[in-house]
Amino acid sequence: MQFRHRFAATVLATAMLVLDAGAAHAASARELDEKASVALEALYESTPGARELARHAKAILVFPQILKAGFIVGAQGGDGVLLKGNKAVAYYRSLAASYGFQAGVESFSYVLMFLDEESLVYLDKSDGWELGVGPTLVIVDEGMGKNLSTTTLQKGVYAFIYGQQGLMAGIGLQGSKITRINPD
Repeated sequence: MQFRHRFAATVLATAMLVLDAGAAHAASARELDEKASVALEALYESTPGARELARHAKAILVFPQILKAGFIVGAQGGDGVLLKGNKAVAYYRSLAASYGFQAGVESFSYVLMFLDEESLVYLDKSDGWELGVGPTLVIVDEGMGKNLSTTTLQKGVYAFIYGQQGLMAGIGLQGSKITRINPD
């Protein structure tokens, strides 16, 4: 039994190092800005209610590409841009680890829309924000995305996951940690 735990810990550590090495070759701020703009427009085209929700957001955090890989133990990561009024104001990295019945490699995009100042302050003040801890997080699925309106909006953060490519059993943001970065 202990061998499996050590093996899993070793695989997880290796996956995190691979993701961190990829982050060392991260895109410049300008490249991230461009990719975020394209990713956000793709969200608006695929999810009708997202554009309306964005009009009410205090800020939008766009992760244009998250890479996820795993076999029993998995890791995912990618860099993103925090937008206020369509202007980039900060940059963040999302890293996550997972354990369970999983295998494969995929990439996807995700966007977090902050609908209240409290949630945005929490992002700025926390030493790495963990999804599922802190502000209320609402995962918007395809059906809900079609029905978003000012009457369905609540406080907190709305998350959109979209643009999945590759083969991976399941997707989620559980265990993700978001920390501020300073790209070139």
